[in-house]
Amino acid sequence: QVQLVESGGGLVQPGGSLRLSCAASGFTFSSYVMSWYRQAPGKERELVATITNGRTNYADSVKGRFTISRDNAKNTVSLQMNSLKPEDTAVYYCNGFRTGRGSNFDYWGQGTQVTVSS
Repeated sequence: QVQLVESGGGLVQPGGSLRLSCAASGFTFSSYVMSWYRQAPGKERELVATITNGRTNYADSVKGRFTISRDNAKNTVSLQMNSLKPEDTAVYYCNGFRTGRGSNFDYWGQGTQVTVSS
């Protein structure tokens, strides 16, 4: 059974930091592109950061503040979030994706709430 379980969300003041973690099981983690998405109320889900085994990409809004990393030996992907802003408030989701024969494989976690407020 495939599972992606996020943790580390919570309430933080503007300028503060949080580290989100995602523990994966039930699939070959190293074969997947891993990403963090977020969704604020009333808005579309947006891609925050992506990591392959060699490269990372970030949304312009978080570049220089957030860092995505992965540990294939532990089947985890993390998102270090620094200098947090109220606009970062959202539910953050872990995603794993790969292409396959006849269909893609696209897995999602349940999400973890991040609230940035004074």
